[in-house]
Amino acid sequence: MIYLDYNATTPIDPAVAEAMLPYLYGNFGNPSSGHALGAAAKDAIEQARGQVAGLLNCSPAEIIFTSGGSESNNMVIKGVAFIYRHRGRHIITSQIEHPAVINPCRYLEQLGYEVSYLPVDQFGIVDPDDVEKLITDQTILVTVMHSNNETGSLQPIEEIAGICRRHNVMFHTDASQSVGKVPVDVQSLGVDFLTVAGHKLYAPKGIGALYIRNGVVIEPLIHGAGHECGRRAGTENIIFDVALGKACEIAAEALKRPAIKQMTNYFYQQLQEKFKDRVHLNGHPEKRLPNTLNMSFLGHSGQAILSRLENTAASTGSACHSGLTTLSPVLKAMGVSEQAGLGAVRFSLGRYTTKADLDSVIGKLGAIIKPVNI
Repeated sequence: MIYLDYNATTPIDPAVAEAMLPYLYGNFGNPSSGHALGAAAKDAIEQARGQVAGLLNCSPAEIIFTSGGSESNNMVIKGVAFIYRHRGRHIITSQIEHPAVINPCRYLEQLGYEVSYLPVDQFGIVDPDDVEKLITDQTILVTVMHSNNETGSLQPIEEIAGICRRHNVMFHTDASQSVGKVPVDVQSLGVDFLTVAGHKLYAPKGIGALYIRNGVVIEPLIHGAGHECGRRAGTENIIFDVALGKACEIAAEALKRPAIKQMTNYFYQQLQEKFKDRVHLNGHPEKRLPNTLNMSFLGHSGQAILSRLENTAASTGSACHSGLTTLSPVLKAMGVSEQAGLGAVRFSLGRYTTKADLDSVIGKLGAIIKPVNI
């Protein structure tokens, strides 16, 4: 199987799997226990917390382990809404967010909160001026994703964060797709909250993290005992915490190497040369994740292409929308026509993608889509 769906999920890195093993077979103590086994487990979790913090450039005390990106997003959106409702009930987000942001916002609308949905331009990028225009004295939170899972387009997070600071409004970014692919420095970004999803950076599914800037208080999503400094109840998942920590440590080194970006550029050039004006890039040509290509094959169905692309894993958009034959909400918000949007295929490369893989896929596509001769 040629795997070009790394934005949907990634395999577990062998070094990550190895780091998990001691906590599968021996070091099983409860981190809250006072004996030696508990202390060893606690030490492992704090080491992992430090590894995540190291990748994001923050204090370990600002990192909370969660079950994944969806929980982290829900914790921020609902937690801010509930604890700051005396200040206001207005939230701003964008039209192209992941359902783990959109649906909590829809839920809050049912409870009487007002949510404004920002438009995007033809590249899928929010205009910071639009954010400032929507902020009122009732606005308590702005949440805009760091990069889009379907197109890879990167958002102007630093500018939006600056606007939020000037208006004393908290700002969250869902960086599930970005962490491990591009540098994500919470100090430079100036965000109050940032979401991490482990299975997007070679850790297992079911583990994530949430950065909460020091001094910010929100209502916990899960109430119980005082785990995670009282911010997220539940006995810690030591095995997966350690896995995420190791994955972040590896990602910090991998970011120094441009191999994936070079592979993606090569693949893009090959697609352009072979199919000319019958293929179109959706998303920003430069301000996007280095591994992501969302390509519309004009006059074709993305679903039909994938069904004929033997032994190859790719996507027609977000994995959370798979099976739908309607135009992706992300592409619709960008103004992509229905014909072009239904011909879209998302190729997302990763750590184990080879040039031979890409050449093979180009050859298979050539057999499906008639090339344009020079």
